[in-house]
Amino acid sequence: MTNKIELNDEQQAMLDGRRGIAKQMGMRLLLDMAATAGADELVPIQSAHLSGVSPLTGGLGLRQFLAKLASDPKARVAVPTTLNSAGTDEDQFEAMRIVAPNFKEHNHEIVARYTQLGVRPTQSCTPYEWEDVACEGTAAWAESNAIAFGNSYCNLRTNRESGLSALAAALTGYAPQYGLLKAASRRPNLEVIVSAPLSDPTDFSILGDWIGKQRQPHWQMPFGPIPLIKGLPKTLSHEQKKALTAAAANYGCPLLYIEGVGDVPAANFQAQLTFGADALAARYAELRPETAVSLITIGCPQASIGELRATAQLLKGQTIPADTPPLWVFTSAQNKAIAEKTGIAAVIRQSGALLLENTCPEVVPYDPTWVKHVLTNSMKAEHYIKSGLNGLPTSVMTLANCVAVALGELHIEDRGLKTKADKSSSAAKKRANVTKSDALIINHQSFSAMGRGLPSQGDFTITGEAFVTDTPITLLGFVNRETAVIEEPGHPADGQSMAGKIAIFPKGSGSSVAPYVLLELFYRGVAPIAIVNTEIDQQSAPACSLEGIPYAYGFNADVIGNINHGDIVELARRGTAVTLRVLSRIK
Repeated sequence: MTNKIELNDEQQAMLDGRRGIAKQMGMRLLLDMAATAGADELVPIQSAHLSGVSPLTGGLGLRQFLAKLASDPKARVAVPTTLNSAGTDEDQFEAMRIVAPNFKEHNHEIVARYTQLGVRPTQSCTPYEWEDVACEGTAAWAESNAIAFGNSYCNLRTNRESGLSALAAALTGYAPQYGLLKAASRRPNLEVIVSAPLSDPTDFSILGDWIGKQRQPHWQMPFGPIPLIKGLPKTLSHEQKKALTAAAANYGCPLLYIEGVGDVPAANFQAQLTFGADALAARYAELRPETAVSLITIGCPQASIGELRATAQLLKGQTIPADTPPLWVFTSAQNKAIAEKTGIAAVIRQSGALLLENTCPEVVPYDPTWVKHVLTNSMKAEHYIKSGLNGLPTSVMTLANCVAVALGELHIEDRGLKTKADKSSSAAKKRANVTKSDALIINHQSFSAMGRGLPSQGDFTITGEAFVTDTPITLLGFVNRETAVIEEPGHPADGQSMAGKIAIFPKGSGSSVAPYVLLELFYRGVAPIAIVNTEIDQQSAPACSLEGIPYAYGFNADVIGNINHGDIVELARRGTAVTLRVLSRIK
């Protein structure tokens, strides 16, 4: 294996395997990621935060990978490392009515495996709210909302790590020096002008999600959209800030700036967006429930003390009727302990609501026999609950309105449900074999391009059918783990499978747990036979590095524009160079 990085004695010992197989795998992955990013240095990190805890999100890929690490007696994290939300509150498992086979056992196994590695089992997606967790310095965090919050409001510098790359950094104590660890990459690239009056945290959640939805394929944002938002109040509450960054992170935003708040680097804007009152009203209208609600969830990301207090004030002295949807409130173990001491928890429980810790609404496997429509105050929850993780219709209202529905003060008529299967089938028929955003443009000319590969991979020659899309793929929740079919209504490749094909797409988007989805596809034998990205991808490359899936990136020509979906192509590596060429064109 070759690299341009000069390793110190300890790093070389890890790479050589003298510190065990886990640290060797971690160092090899870091050097692969450094090479893809053009980094020439590994820098020490002060902390790590790991995503990929729930069996729902990590799945078989996560469990098998952790078992492999656990076989190494030397496998221990090198820096303080915290753990993301798990799939259930094990002490209230029966109350959550989870029916997924062996879910509690698998959840316990995953948390135990991480703990064996020396990871602190905080089981929280809000490490920035924990009193004894440092939200500053150079870090390797993998949890989209925590990354965006830490980079935006704290003195944290972290790339948008995947669950795998953050684990590699935690095991070794280092991260490649590139991207958001460098000041030049932290410049705003998107100007957002807000003229709508925003107050409730859900207003800010809708704004964050709206910004992400505007992303265009031609934008060159290798580290994601970094908006400079103008027109917001100079002073925002913790809950407003949290809602904004969590929702913006749905579409890959790792960092945002607010005009007039703190130091803002010189911008390099690629577009200007305007969010007015009409846009806010339109989104609320689109997100309002029009069918009977089965369950109401609060706390995604896990509820802060402020959000718990606001919920308790709305519930105080009230009782949730038996004929209204149950209300589940999710928070961290630390915030729940504070709520217990201050009486907030007692008020919430006395109303009949379920107060949960260690888990989060987006990573719970809901029982579809009774949960048919979820109401929430969070666009992060809406984004993932409606995805392939659960595939449930999901609506959004403010916290006050969510509680009003639970108390029976606000009624929603049932106008009939349309299932996810109905939507997917319709979309698949509508977009049959169309994977590019406008239309399938058939290119009949010969084509060849040169790119780069991962240092840890040797020579290979792979021939197969091309799967091509110009739109980033959200692996977690929008790719079927058993078939590799894209299941995202509105995505150009909706209904198409990557299984057994050479997948060519810009990069992954969405959750940092995505690499475990690719690992599961690999373990099930339905993964792409090779992956080609146009830009560095913290989601695809780590899984390819660890399991030897041929990977290439950074080509000298437009591979997406010049290769048709369905063409037969050859991906060949010799030395450090990778060639991608068309052997035969789709007819």
